[in-house]
Amino acid sequence: MNTLIAIIGLGVLCLLFEIFDLRKAIIPVTVIGLLAILGLDITEFNSPQAYYNNMIVVSKFSAAFSGLFIILTIFLVTLGHKFYQNIQSKISDFIAIKIFLLAGAVAMVSFGNLAMFFLGIEVLSIALYVLASSNRLSIKSNEAGLKYFLMGSFASGIILFGICLIYGAMGSFDVLEISELSRSAELPIWFPIGIVLIFIGMLFKIAAVPFHFWAPDVYEGSPALTTALMSTLAKVTAIATLYKLVTIMNADLSEGFQLVIVIVSMASMTVGNIMALRQVNVKRMLAYSGISHAGFMLMTLLSTANSAGTLLYYTSAYALAGIAAFSVILYVCKNNENEDMTNFHGLGKTNPLLAAILTAALLSMAGIPIFSGFFAKLFLFTQTIQAGYLTLVIVAVINSIISVGYYFKLIVAMYTKEPNETRTATPAVIYAVAVIAIVLNIALGLFPSLVMDLLS
Repeated sequence: MNTLIAIIGLGVLCLLFEIFDLRKAIIPVTVIGLLAILGLDITEFNSPQAYYNNMIVVSKFSAAFSGLFIILTIFLVTLGHKFYQNIQSKISDFIAIKIFLLAGAVAMVSFGNLAMFFLGIEVLSIALYVLASSNRLSIKSNEAGLKYFLMGSFASGIILFGICLIYGAMGSFDVLEISELSRSAELPIWFPIGIVLIFIGMLFKIAAVPFHFWAPDVYEGSPALTTALMSTLAKVTAIATLYKLVTIMNADLSEGFQLVIVIVSMASMTVGNIMALRQVNVKRMLAYSGISHAGFMLMTLLSTANSAGTLLYYTSAYALAGIAAFSVILYVCKNNENEDMTNFHGLGKTNPLLAAILTAALLSMAGIPIFSGFFAKLFLFTQTIQAGYLTLVIVAVINSIISVGYYFKLIVAMYTKEPNETRTATPAVIYAVAVIAIVLNIALGLFPSLVMDLLS
């Protein structure tokens, strides 16, 4: 709870800095503030507590994921230093929106009441709509913002309808009360329908098949830094919230519901990877890659043994690789109109360090050893086999092999093609973020127990 209040206070402080014309101090102060909030979040890890009649529940799960969200926000805010340098007059707005978005993300994993869950999802979504369409002079950005707003609004409406049906069936918004009542013999038909509607709405938010169609266009049209935020922080928040909803409210998944999760997981992996093979735009490729990773993450809903720890590990590995990859994309495509693969030709010769970082990030996403992406998939597959879903794991392994194809297409372009432009700039901020993100990724691969044991 203190973490959430501190985040909101930091967001207000960013807006005050604009009033007093202290724009240059906004990013350094925000990063220092977020580091302090991370320390505050760590102190709450071992002191679970409920606030305001169970509206907000601080637990190990919420504290661990909140810590991950704060770390990702630190990276995203730091990258804004170069990204917003041409629009300094608006920098406080962009940074404050990201901080308020973080508040929504923390509320989404800390809810103890469906009203707080919906409030968190709306705060996060509205911030994303604004950021997606923030490049007002770009038709693509305007289109991305409108598409995301329409699709997100439909998803929010479906979720709200599901919450209403659950309230009608149970007479309560409190998730613990709902969980206890759901174990009774006679349940109104509205309850399972409400659960299904919330599940469908959340599948929209994580861009899982068949609710994925908005993602490629929105990712491509949005400013690159917003795309980085969507593919890391927003996706991780949505899957963590879905996991919490499914495990808390409906502890014993029916066989039919498990079958739906298996089908959606397989479809997301397969469609995401096959469509990614055809892309020439790197942001669209990573959008389809994100859809396939959503399929992998959904597998955690099927196993019971420390699946929360596995989800935290997988999302950490995926998000850190995503931050590293987008740091390089921001550097390479800064002065270009698009993010096509031709922009990356010869990057291995013109900037070997950033080419190596992007290669490492892509190898982690593909699940190649040393990187934490490999161990994340290994733990996930092991748990899923133990839960009795061997066919799903076989499909997942085949999809992991397919994904190597499009990741290596970009790696080959960086090292075998001739450079089409000279790059002499050495942006220290982008270097720092990319290097720290990929080093953390490798460290998680070498010491997986640091994260896996947090929620055991």
